[in-house]
Amino acid sequence: MGKRKVCIFTGTRAEYGLLKPLMDEIKSDPDLELQIVASCMHLSPEFGLTYQQIEKDGFNIDEKVEMLLSSDTPSGIVKSMGLGMIGYTDALNRLKPDITVVLGDRFEALAFAIASFVNRIPIAHLYGGEITEGAIDDAFRHSITKLSYLHFTSTEEYRKRVIQLGEEPERVFNVGALGIDNIKKMKLLNKDEIESKLDIKFKSKNLLITYHPVTLKKDESEKEFKALLNVLREMEDTLFIFTKPNADTEGRKIIKLIEEFVKENNHKAILFTSLGQLNYLSIMQYVDAVVGNSSSGIIEAPSLKVPTINIGDRQKGRIRAKSIIDCKGTEEDIKRALDIIFDKKFRETIKNISNPYGDGNSARKIKNILKHSKISIIKKFYEINFEIED
Repeated sequence: MGKRKVCIFTGTRAEYGLLKPLMDEIKSDPDLELQIVASCMHLSPEFGLTYQQIEKDGFNIDEKVEMLLSSDTPSGIVKSMGLGMIGYTDALNRLKPDITVVLGDRFEALAFAIASFVNRIPIAHLYGGEITEGAIDDAFRHSITKLSYLHFTSTEEYRKRVIQLGEEPERVFNVGALGIDNIKKMKLLNKDEIESKLDIKFKSKNLLITYHPVTLKKDESEKEFKALLNVLREMEDTLFIFTKPNADTEGRKIIKLIEEFVKENNHKAILFTSLGQLNYLSIMQYVDAVVGNSSSGIIEAPSLKVPTINIGDRQKGRIRAKSIIDCKGTEEDIKRALDIIFDKKFRETIKNISNPYGDGNSARKIKNILKHSKISIIKKFYEINFEIED
């Protein structure tokens, strides 16, 4: 019997940053063969051609699948998914993996999962059971769960939710979040190294800002983000470090607003197309807060004892540490949240917080399960006996 071929799918810089420790584990295991399919934002000049970072890290990309149209309308996203499925099925037929690995909840991940399932290739899904009520990703995530055979969740509550979706408990594993592996094992840059490498100069206050579109509410994202920018304009002696949003519906509107703000405020604002995991986490440890609605503020920031201002509904439903301040997307509420994160008493209280997303040993746990578990595309629906109220 030959090596088990494990095919990792990645479509974005952030997702690759999470998958890297798992990819390292698979690559170094003599009983496993790592295959990589890179797609979507990785291959787009607009989003930094981040496939190059994968190759720079020493990985061989087996298949590059172009699928992202230069459009962030709902119709454009659907057409991108269609192009993706055409390319993914060809790639999978060439690679013939034993199992594919899909992380998260994005549209390109769903398209890849569909292509895998129809080609009768078992799927391992990372991070099902989570809830993000403000994004179409919520439905995508649950759909990928139903297509998948093995499930890796980041908390026990999420594990129970995957089982609630009808997945048999013996195929659902609570392994914690891969983002914590990076924080525990990666040698982060110190302040001088970051300033030199990225040509930035930290100020007395510093904010790391990533805001993604709220994809279920038309025009809500633009309104919320403008409110945030209005608040930031009034802040003195503060460095604003922006990273670009994902290629989601209305994402390009957010990018345009950031670019205009940075141009007007180039003495205190900078925009990065893609920082990469090392630079991003290194910056995170020195800022006063992570601001916006990125999952990194919910999952990774607490491990660095850095507070998060989480704006709006995109991450609504996710389990949170006590360092996260939720606020509405209004100027008044964003100002209130900023007052809290700069309060000395609050900053003292978060020094001893625990992160509900695990201990930083997820990659090895996942790799061992991928290596030893029985895999199939045939599964039973797991019934939970409980009373449903009328």
